[in-house]
Amino acid sequence: MTVISAILYFLTQHPFWAWPVIIMTGVAVSWLLFVLRRKKGGFVLILLFFIYGQVNIFVAHIFNALFLEAFGVEGKAVITHAEETSSTLNDQNVWVYDAVLKTADGRDVVVQFDTMSASIYPITNAILIPPQGEMFVVRYIPGFPRNFVVMREQSAYGKAYLIGEDREPVDKAAAQLDASPGNKEFIAEYRGALRAFIDKHRDDAQPGLIEDYQARLDALPPAD
Repeated sequence: MTVISAILYFLTQHPFWAWPVIIMTGVAVSWLLFVLRRKKGGFVLILLFFIYGQVNIFVAHIFNALFLEAFGVEGKAVITHAEETSSTLNDQNVWVYDAVLKTADGRDVVVQFDTMSASIYPITNAILIPPQGEMFVVRYIPGFPRNFVVMREQSAYGKAYLIGEDREPVDKAAAQLDASPGNKEFIAEYRGALRAFIDKHRDDAQPGLIEDYQARLDALPPAD
């Protein structure tokens, strides 16, 4: 597992350097197949490796996150320094982060990553990096802790993000009802949004928020 983790680390952290390495690997495998088994068609194999070298730039962090989530052990980490660079990703500047990872056996490991190479689980299009100074949960393979995946939904910042997302339907339904307080469909939608949020986040949202939403729910007219 350590070797696999190291390979995935290289593919994730250095995708552009990995491209020629992947192509050369395809050439070597094709040559070995021809020498050992006299099998032709090596050009197709080289082409596949060439294509994957390009695809790897976009999917390496996904494979890495899935691997570490499945086989890694849990640790903790905290970002100690964050610096904005001049490089961009999706029209936003890339950030470089220094962090300290504490392994399961209590060792401190200095690590570095950026918004292009960060592995985050669950897989999403949004690159959600923990705030500096806040402890977050990671998973890594013992023997190579430099390669880790951020377990977003097990960390405080990720839970707060999810709660914020789930509040949006409630806010939307409340705005609709404010626009037309007597609309029965709007009342029903607001009631459903409040109930859905309370049921989902009763144990992890701030008690004051749950109490507020419950009071709003109780104040609505009874369902027909």
